[in-house]
Amino acid sequence: MGSTLDPRATAAAEAALPSPLPLFPLPLVLFPGGLLPLKVFEARYLDLVGHCLRTQQPFGVICLRAGAEVGRGPARLERVGVLARILEVDSEQSGILKLHCIGTHRFRLRGAAAQRADGLWTAPAETIDDDEPLAPAEALLPTVQALAQAAEALKDEGMEPFAVPLRLDDAGWVANRWCEILPISLAAKQRLMELEDAATRLTLIDEFLRSKQVVRG
Repeated sequence: MGSTLDPRATAAAEAALPSPLPLFPLPLVLFPGGLLPLKVFEARYLDLVGHCLRTQQPFGVICLRAGAEVGRGPARLERVGVLARILEVDSEQSGILKLHCIGTHRFRLRGAAAQRADGLWTAPAETIDDDEPLAPAEALLPTVQALAQAAEALKDEGMEPFAVPLRLDDAGWVANRWCEILPISLAAKQRLMELEDAATRLTLIDEFLRSKQVVRG
């Protein structure tokens, strides 16, 4: 059976960042506004989900630079991540939860991450200002249109990787969605996510797409 969280309550909870922030290290880069499906079965994360559901607080998704956070060598975490808010949770099988999450605000670690006795990573953190709403420059409109076409093509294949409605009038949102679907390295995605200038982020994406002849004109 599935359940859905109240977005009004979770938005209020996010205003007070948990201290320390519980972290979910993953070999991926989450972007603000990005969808994140997760299957949770480890006790530490089942407990984390229960806590988030009770308090309607987010957890932090942060990229694993190297190692593994499950004990196979020392884990190296990035310093900047994105808060994840649980939208829906399903329990189709005992001991396993399927989460549907969305990225909200970026955060920066203010100290070293540490593992608790139960294995959960936590760290002191602070939020980073969101991208200012900014219309894409006219020269970048072909890249915006190409994203709309990519979204339509994916939908035709039965996939909907983006939250709706599409915010094609927002440069930061368009750049973030391109970053999610482009076949670029995790290190490159991390650097792009950390950029605090949405116009620069979209310009870099536009240059990459033109270099690959995905966008012309």
